[in-house]
Amino acid sequence: IYEIDTYGGLLKSGDDISKYLILDVGKKAHTVAYIITQAISAGAMISVSCRDIIMLENTTIGDCAPIQMGGKLEGVEREKVESFTRATFMRAAEANRYPKPLLKAMVSMQTKVYRVENLQTGKHEFFEADKLPKDPNEYNLDNKELIVKDNELLTLTASKALEYGIARAVVKNLAGALDFLAKRDGVTFAGEPMMLKTLWSEEMVRWLNSPAVMGILVMLAMLGVYIEFNTPGLGLPGLAAVVCFAIIIGSKYLLGLANWVEVALFVIGVLLLMVEIFVLPGFGIAGFTGIMCILAGLFGMLIKNPPDEIPWPKSPLDWQLFTNGVWGLSFGFVGFVLLAWLSAKYLPKLQFLSGLILVPTAAKQGGESKVSMTSPPESKTISVNVGDLGVVVSTLRPAGKAKFGETVVDCVAEAEFLDKGTEVAIIEIHGNRVVVKKNKLKGIS
Repeated sequence: IYEIDTYGGLLKSGDDISKYLILDVGKKAHTVAYIITQAISAGAMISVSCRDIIMLENTTIGDCAPIQMGGKLEGVEREKVESFTRATFMRAAEANRYPKPLLKAMVSMQTKVYRVENLQTGKHEFFEADKLPKDPNEYNLDNKELIVKDNELLTLTASKALEYGIARAVVKNLAGALDFLAKRDGVTFAGEPMMLKTLWSEEMVRWLNSPAVMGILVMLAMLGVYIEFNTPGLGLPGLAAVVCFAIIIGSKYLLGLANWVEVALFVIGVLLLMVEIFVLPGFGIAGFTGIMCILAGLFGMLIKNPPDEIPWPKSPLDWQLFTNGVWGLSFGFVGFVLLAWLSAKYLPKLQFLSGLILVPTAAKQGGESKVSMTSPPESKTISVNVGDLGVVVSTLRPAGKAKFGETVVDCVAEAEFLDKGTEVAIIEIHGNRVVVKKNKLKGIS
């Protein structure tokens, strides 16, 4: 028994659940949709995929015309999506003995439906307007009843669903539903029904894959990488970036959006970037390829696709899912740029970080921690001074290494990337953080 309370959702998800109920569970067990409030759109699709529908009083079912958020489905595009949706409903009607014209009228507005009495059986049957029977001796055509008007989507109350043969029963509570099934099928239920609820882990995966949370994770991951590259050694920012990227990939994988291809692309991209940063000088093919692999992996995780297919939206609803993911990534990128600027401007000045960032003695005694060209105090952690000239030995992007005399120092370039061999001058020292810029005054020592 599946408790239904939904206004709908993605067509692809509804179809996946429908196939699961009809082709898998439905062949092993008696499935029942128990509607407690409404089964609208994909909720109706899921409900008719069960062998029986039982509704509480004053509930509704129907209205499954596909829509696209942020745009309209028109012409061939609408018919393509509606055709797929109608086929899903027809499959359910054939499997579970529901009136096909009524189910079709839940999907397509152009479906005009009549109810006609069969004179041979005394029962009422449903026909589309262009498929009405012709024999007046078999059907009471003079008293046919218009059920669904043209350009109208079918949505039924519980009482009408029961009258038209969509619902098997209308009850007041779950006990009433169980009593109906027991009497109709001649069975006895042993004990109280056991309610299976969504696991906290499933809710967590769903939450992690929301656009807002994904954007925050991307923002924090990129910010961690940025801070780590601007400070020597692997510390908390680098670890935080690794954790955030792992959560992004893991949540997409558990949801079925990421397969081994996207994961492999992302990992390869990270490895290529590390090679570019730590092994090869300059920004070349390894760095460019790494960035492309990372972007391809991230964007591929926004679309559900088999490993042997290119991850590209194939329907308007796929585009909607893809667009939501792009918004999440865009939010992450914009947030990263803003936070990176704020961290570069204010992070060294924060008092609560004084235990993590080594500050010169002058700053500890109330003086300026920023060292100027006219007042070159000596760093207590490294043997270089403001104004010293050196040569870049590891490309600064913006962090890297430069050699001053016989001393190689971790440093950060100001406002630009500097290639290996570039002559630089130290302009600031903040504890163990050395800031340099390209030297334009040749011959100064």
